Amino acid sequence: MIFDLDHWAEIYESLRRNKLRTALTAFGVFWGILMLVLMLGSGEGLSNGIAKRFTGSATNSFFVWTRRTTEPYRGLPPGRTFELNNGDVEALQEQVPELRVVAPRLQLGGFRSGVNVTRGNRDGGFSVTGDVPENQEVQAVRILRGRFLNPLDLEHNRKVTVIGKRVQEVLFEDGEDPVGDSVEIRGVYFKVVGVFESLLDGGGAEEDDQRLVVPFTTFQRAFNRADEVDWLACVSADGVPASVAEEKAKVVLASRHQIAPTDTRAFGSFNLEEEYVKIQGLFAGIRLLVWIVGIGTLSAGVIGVSNILLIIVKERTKEIGLRRAVGATPWQITAQVILEAVVLTASAGYFGLVLGVGLLAVVSQVLTAAGSPQAFSDPSVDLQSALRALVILVFSGVLAGLIPAQRAVRLKPVEALRQE
Repeated sequence: MIFDLDHWAEIYESLRRNKLRTALTAFGVFWGILMLVLMLGSGEGLSNGIAKRFTGSATNSFFVWTRRTTEPYRGLPPGRTFELNNGDVEALQEQVPELRVVAPRLQLGGFRSGVNVTRGNRDGGFSVTGDVPENQEVQAVRILRGRFLNPLDLEHNRKVTVIGKRVQEVLFEDGEDPVGDSVEIRGVYFKVVGVFESLLDGGGAEEDDQRLVVPFTTFQRAFNRADEVDWLACVSADGVPASVAEEKAKVVLASRHQIAPTDTRAFGSFNLEEEYVKIQGLFAGIRLLVWIVGIGTLSAGVIGVSNILLIIVKERTKEIGLRRAVGATPWQITAQVILEAVVLTASAGYFGLVLGVGLLAVVSQVLTAAGSPQAFSDPSVDLQSALRALVILVFSGVLAGLIPAQRAVRLKPVEALRQE
């Protein structure tokens, strides 16, 4: 039947008899698939925008720092302060196999405050961090010039620094290569070995680009912070939840610093994996909601197709009776009606799908040219979603034709021929 030109001509003639009715019915399917595609693309744009905030970050990472104790323990009073140290780093590396990376950090300056850094007659307020090379595995940065820190920098306490892009803009002339030059931090000169750019988005990137990174061991000596650690950035081993590694790390640290096992407020922490899982769950829910709303909208159009075919079957009662009388089988009648429904839904849906994808592509280009908002980026529909939409279209066409087809099959040839 699919390859029979007479059947296709019959379908065309059936739909052409009432152009306005056919157009309005097709518009319902067209609008339904268009809304589905646009909602899927918008959801993807939101997901991409949020995902940018995790760019370069190890999503199985967590951070630990100290706070005041809240419980007495072994004769020690509550409310005391304590500091992390180099021994804590070694203890975690040795006693917690669930950790793949343990990266200590020290910092001068920070959010909305900075340390005065000078170079010649130029200066600026920036934050300075003492890091280890493994920090690249926790929160990576893009190296624009030179290199990042390496193990030899720490081993030999080299006075070198990797500067952020904004630091270069403030302290160096346009087109001037900072690598090999020196900057002064609190009276100590550091040789610039690289320039980096943050992989974060929005305000996080702006803050990160205003930072100078120096070797952790050099920082301790140069700024009188021997055997001190401000906080620890840790990455769990592959296959190990960050929450499990975090709990074991806190037990080790509590034991080393005489903290009560029940004192949950002695350490501050931030688990990036938990935040990532929450966001992934949120967008999974958004995608499900989009599909439910989109399919609901599409169903309204499909119901319209089914109704119009019921009318067409009623108008063609005598014709169907005549075909049955000359030997047409119930399957041939059913297939003819279902094929008409599939043609109407698939053609209208195809145009809606193409228009939706095209609109998303235009919006994506406009956003790229204008600079995407922080929470919305690259709205698009992937091939898998497009194929799902096409399958839904065909399936919807079959469903739309089932009821009218059953009505046509139930018509008895003699009674059908008698109808006026």
